[in-house]
Formats: sequence, structure tokens, C-alpha cells
Amino acid sequence: MLKQSLQYKLLQKLSPQQIQLMKLIQLPTQAFEERIKQEIEENPALDNGKEEIDAIDDDLSNEFEERENEKNDAEEIDINEYLSDDEIPYYKTQANNYSADDDEKNVPYAAGTTFHQSLKNQLTTFSFNEEELAIAEFLVGSIDDSGYIRRAIIDLVDDLAFTANIFTTEEKVIAVLKTAVHNLDPIGVGARDLKECLVIQLKRKNKTKIRALAINILEVSFDHFVKKHFKKLQEKFAISEEELKEVNTEISKLNPKPGSSYAGNNKIAEQIVPDFSIKLIDGELDLVLNARNAPELRVSREYNTMLKTYQETTLKSKSQKDAVYFIKQKLDAAKWFIDAIKQRQQTLLVTMNTIMQYQYDYFLTGDERKLRPMILKDIADKIKMDISTVSRVANSKYVSTPYGTKLIKEFFSESMKNDRGEDVSTREIKKILETVVLEENKKKPLTDEKLALILKEKGYPIARRTVAKYREQLELPVARLRKEI
Repeated sequence: MLKQSLQYKLLQKLSPQQIQLMKLIQLPTQAFEERIKQEIEENPALDNGKEEIDAIDDDLSNEFEERENEKNDAEEIDINEYLSDDEIPYYKTQANNYSADDDEKNVPYAAGTTFHQSLKNQLTTFSFNEEELAIAEFLVGSIDDSGYIRRAIIDLVDDLAFTANIFTTEEKVIAVLKTAVHNLDPIGVGARDLKECLVIQLKRKNKTKIRALAINILEVSFDHFVKKHFKKLQEKFAISEEELKEVNTEISKLNPKPGSSYAGNNKIAEQIVPDFSIKLIDGELDLVLNARNAPELRVSREYNTMLKTYQETTLKSKSQKDAVYFIKQKLDAAKWFIDAIKQRQQTLLVTMNTIMQYQYDYFLTGDERKLRPMILKDIADKIKMDISTVSRVANSKYVSTPYGTKLIKEFFSESMKNDRGEDVSTREIKKILETVVLEENKKKPLTDEKLALILKEKGYPIARRTVAKYREQLELPVARLRKEI
């Protein structure tokens, strides 16, 4: 049965301008610059401000009706609202503490032969028949960036049959792997696991008693060595502590990831562009927004001229009216984008300044133990903005400080109570934990339980499980794996 009824709903929707602003705030500097280039390419009404051109006044209309409705009211468009005699845009009145020399916009690229191409080039030095060469090239193509072949040999045999129409056996593939691929540079490349990688490297070196012993230990008791069961190794191989120490030193010189040592990897060199700079000037902190986050944009001269021409024309044709609607839309889009950039700049500055003031002692000294507990809500409440806005600023932005370039979200941490009932940052506790582990006796490393007792003596009563969690976050291994001879 059909039924009609009236229903009232109260809905809250984000405007396109708000969505645009949120997206811009989230972008780091380099991505922000790319977004501006994209907008300039898509909107001919925008100009990058490198030429002296007329600016559109700040009183541009913020909204425009749908094109279909506007066609009925063509004469009601006030062209004067879109024209201005102001020769100097408001962007020119902004202070800029950066010189042109500070605009480092070139991202360096690594040049040269790629890792896999280098390996294939080396295969030309071997004497292969047609089948062996195809197998060798397939094996090289199966090596990952760390230098390992992670797949089982039987899977590679199947792939050779299906993709290259080469029907071979596991024995042939292993033979090519050992006689050819394992002899390529960097040494250790093509290994199927860490054990094989280390053994290959040792066998390529000049033979000595210690190296022979190291190969024997890895081949026979790899698990004992990795788990640092030194007493068991001494007993099994009837060697002294000094000999085992020499073996450990020899193995520690090897490269567990031979592929990563190849300098010719043709990858973009990572470059972090800080969004902010904090400097210590006469004992006071000075915050500056990177000039690349505050570009000069304005409306182009051509669009300004088009509107003047339309205004001066007595008889306006339909095509001219259609053109002015198009121009109006592009001008409004340009105005929204420029306003969004300005709001982004203000939001970034306000948020970072509040973070700087909140963590003032840390930025003065660089001592991580002085970091105060701080969560997103603390900053959001102070600047009277939504938590999501603070999150967008913190998650993708970097700040240059006298103590290095830091990701802003690193300054946020939960709080815990010390023995005096004061709130302390978990970052402070982690720093102390890291220091204690660094200074421990490596022959008898401290267990998590002992670390918890030490932290308790220092005034931080935390449980053993919490110590284990912090240790894992600091990427510190368990006591047994920190043991040294």
C-alpha cells in the first residue's frame, strides 16, 4: 500500500569550499605545490603572480546560482563586483622572511643503472647455453630489493614452464643459482634465506680458521647462533669464549641485505621539506611558516579584461552572455581556491604556534624528557577547532628545529602518573628506558622485569607488560637477543 507523508529532517553538510580546505590542510609542502600547479592548469582564471597584473577585489561574490537560473537574469550580474582598479594584490603586502635562495624546489634523483639491470649485465660474463641463460635471467628477475629470492624453487620451475615455456627441473635451477647467481655482485645476492646469504659471503672471502669455523657454525647451528645460545655453541664445537667472540665479530661484518647496498638503485632520493621552522633567537622561540606554503596567486589579466569588455558592450549577444557565465564560474572557483590557501596558511600557523607554546621547554632545550603529555584534544580546545583539523596538520607536516627536522605528530603522547602523582609523557619514559638499555651490561642484559624495577626506582611505577610494549615500540630486542660475548 502506497502512502504519502511529509517529513522534516535537519541535516548538516560540508560545503565544497570546506572540503577543499580540509584537503589542502592535509597536504605536505611538496604535494601542496603540485596541487597548486594542477589548479592553475585546470582554471585559466588563476595566475601564479609572476607578472604585474590587475587583481580581483576581495569583495568577489562567494556563491553563484545554477547556470540555468542565471540565464533568466543575465542583466542582474554586477560586473563591477568582479573588477578592481587595485594594482597591488593583498598578497604583496604580506611579509616574507624567505629569500628566493631558500626555495629549494628541485628534488634530486638517483642516476645510473638499476639493481636488476646490473645483475643481468653481469650474466654476460658466464658461459650459458640458451636454457641456462633463460633460467639465470628469470632467477635474477625474481630477486627482491633486499637481494633475496623468497619463492620456493618448485614455484620458480612452474613459473618458467607457464610464463617462459621452459620445462626444466629443480636440480637444473639450483645448479644455475649456485654456479652463476650466487657469484654475482653484491656478494650474497640470490640467497634464499639469511643463513645462505651469510654463508655465501663468508665463502667468497679468503679462507681462515675463524671463517671456516663461522661457516661451520652457521651451517650446523644457525638457530643457536641467532638466539645467542653461546654456552651451547662453545660446548658443541669445543671452542673457547675468545674464539666464539672472533666468530661473532666476523659474522657481524657481513651484510644481511646485500641488495640494499647497491648504490645504483634508480629511485628518487627522499627529501623532506619542513612546513615550519622554529629558531632560537636571543633565548626566544621564533616560528616561521615555509614560504612555499604561502604562494602568490591572483586572477589573470585576461579574465579581468574580458569582464570590462562585456561591461562596456551595449548590445550583449547570447554567446557573450554564455561567456560571462563561464568566466564568472572560473572567477568564483579562483576566489575560493585563493581563500582556501589563505585559511590553510592561518590554520597551520595557529596550530603549530599552539603546539610550540605547549611544548615550550622542549623546543628551548631539545631534551625529550621535557616533552609534556599532549593529545590532539589539548590543542583543538586551545585553538577552538575540530580534532580532525589538528590531526590533519600533525600527521603529515614536518618542523625544522635546532635539534633536527621532526614530524609534528611525534610531539603528541599519552600521559602516565609518576610516583609523585604528576602527569608525565610516555615519551619521557621511553627515553629513560632507551638510556637504561643502552648503558646495561651487554653480557648480562636486563630482563623486562628488571627494567620495570629500575624505572620504578626512578619514579615511574609501570608494569612489566608496559615495559615490554615500550621496548617493542623502541625496536629493542628481548634481553636474550641483546646479549654479547
